[in-house]
Amino acid sequence: MCGIAGFIDYSGADAAVSERRIRVMNQTIAHRGPDGDGFWVSETGNVAIAQRRLAIIDLTETGRQPMTSPGGRYEIVFNGEIYGFQNLRDELLAVGVSFRGSSDTEVLLAAIEQWGVAEGLQKIGGMFAFAMVDRQENRMILARDRIGKKPLYVGFNNGVLTFGSELKALRAHPSQFSPSIDLRAAGAFVQYGYVPAPQTIYEGVAKLPAGSWVELSLDAPPVSIDAVINSASFFWRASEVAAAGVRNQLEEEAAIDFIDERLRIATAERLVSDVPVGAFLSGGIDSTLVTAIMQEVSSEKARTFTIRFDEEEKNEADFAKAVAEHLGTHHTEITATPQTALDMFGCMADVFDEPFADPSQIPTLLLSKLTREHVTVALSGDGGDESFAGYRRYHNMMLFEKISNKLPTPVFGGLQHMPISAFSAGLAVGKPLLPKSLREEALPYRLKFLTHILAQPSFRKRYDAFVSQWDSAQLIPGLEKAPRPFIEAKMPEGLDAIQQMMYLDTSIYLPDDVLVKVDRASMAVGLEMRSPLLDHRVIEAAWRAPASLRMQGQSGKILLKRLLEKRMPLALFDRPKRGFGIPINDWLRGPLKERAERYLSPSYTKDVGLFDSSLISRRWKEHLSGEHNWGAHLWTLIMFCLWRERWMVGQSSGVAAAE
Repeated sequence: MCGIAGFIDYSGADAAVSERRIRVMNQTIAHRGPDGDGFWVSETGNVAIAQRRLAIIDLTETGRQPMTSPGGRYEIVFNGEIYGFQNLRDELLAVGVSFRGSSDTEVLLAAIEQWGVAEGLQKIGGMFAFAMVDRQENRMILARDRIGKKPLYVGFNNGVLTFGSELKALRAHPSQFSPSIDLRAAGAFVQYGYVPAPQTIYEGVAKLPAGSWVELSLDAPPVSIDAVINSASFFWRASEVAAAGVRNQLEEEAAIDFIDERLRIATAERLVSDVPVGAFLSGGIDSTLVTAIMQEVSSEKARTFTIRFDEEEKNEADFAKAVAEHLGTHHTEITATPQTALDMFGCMADVFDEPFADPSQIPTLLLSKLTREHVTVALSGDGGDESFAGYRRYHNMMLFEKISNKLPTPVFGGLQHMPISAFSAGLAVGKPLLPKSLREEALPYRLKFLTHILAQPSFRKRYDAFVSQWDSAQLIPGLEKAPRPFIEAKMPEGLDAIQQMMYLDTSIYLPDDVLVKVDRASMAVGLEMRSPLLDHRVIEAAWRAPASLRMQGQSGKILLKRLLEKRMPLALFDRPKRGFGIPINDWLRGPLKERAERYLSPSYTKDVGLFDSSLISRRWKEHLSGEHNWGAHLWTLIMFCLWRERWMVGQSSGVAAAE
């Protein structure tokens, strides 16, 4: 696990100047690789690549990068891990390839040199992003793993193509000193709380799509960054996996056994390391299953880590402790308090150098810090919700669909514009008539939100409304249409409603929210995160599971629960799902109120110059009064303001000069 950076200067550059620039770019991501660094500059001086190293496999000098392929054709900088690389190494040895060391990067290079880029990428698994200079073809190849676990940003401005694991590396090059905000990307951010790929917050900069690779001439510049992204070749697509899975469904028991086998293999491969390995353990289904399998396939006692909240509604630490005791792990926990969030404010914009507003970013960073004090690698349960229908919103959406089918859409179109007081009055009369299980959930603002969802004319638009926060066109006056990937993404044929949501989350929410959060939080402290449930073979197998193993009633992840039933008592894991985020609604009314007030005040939002300050003020007042829980919406704006202060006020604020 490492960080990479580099550039192609099509206007030409002196080698000494390029060396200074690549060193500065590489230093900005030193946290991703505290164990060393290296760079390579072409003889012409206009091409440079660099890597910061977090030593996990082959801790010797033979594992250092940049690395040259056995035949001398390629020069590579690589971020990530190739799982199961030993088998591929044996295959290459059998055809006469010799190796200098024992790293997975050297195996990757040899595979591409032996079989070419397209076939080589098909043969490898794992999480990765890399840049590779091909001396023979005078080109650079950029590639990203199937799921999008490892980031790769690419920019083209002022005749220079830049790339890196984080945006701050690109900002350190003179061509990116003064970027402009992409307003459409800003609109998508306030809509979802993150910037969906391939957009980034900056004009002229994009995210390389997951499962793809691009070829770049070292001599002829691209027409634009859009042309670069549009030229991408894909070696894995979630849409094709979903469609193939629907066509090739397995019977229940066959699916359970097949996925159990795949998970055991994926977990065992992720324990291969020359440094200590632990696991995140929340006590939920996913992390509990990963930890249980980790104990099965490992000869050593697992080390597990969890986070405790003072607020009972967010606390799962007791469940995690019970699981750890049952499995016999060496368990450690840390407590998150409101003061923790205040202490984290100062570093959020550095850790997440693009606007990012998932409130679980704070506990994820805290847990990463705790874990890094004990191990260098940790396993997580990421990926279970998307592949096995674990999100509670899937069940809610199916309930909404039943309501939508019974009443015409225009009815809800009128209701969504009613004032919140009307919903309060209606509940005062009708709440006693509701089942007891629904009375606590029946709040005026929730009913108003429900009518907004049901007023949408199609299932895709209803789901988009469900996962959205602000209406970007309403919040950003004059904004042209912002990207709406949950509506615009091409849907594979043959998917039912739950599978449609799973596919959209796998291809959008997972790589652009969940994996961004985990990558930045863990790499900020030099911790490598590995996720067996994100193994592409596990995901492919999951899509072949029948509907009966996805969701039954209000319960999702039926297949994963069946796997856990083989390993521990049902009482240890069969309970309602809880979120991992901080209790943002209460904290914004309490310990975070003063800090929030600064960023949500009319004077501040007017100074930002993007948003409708009167709308923000109104929602802030509604939140403080308890009339509505706008916590997630307000947190998104606060995170944008923090990012803007750090990276846009004064333009190159905090970016070292490379001249």
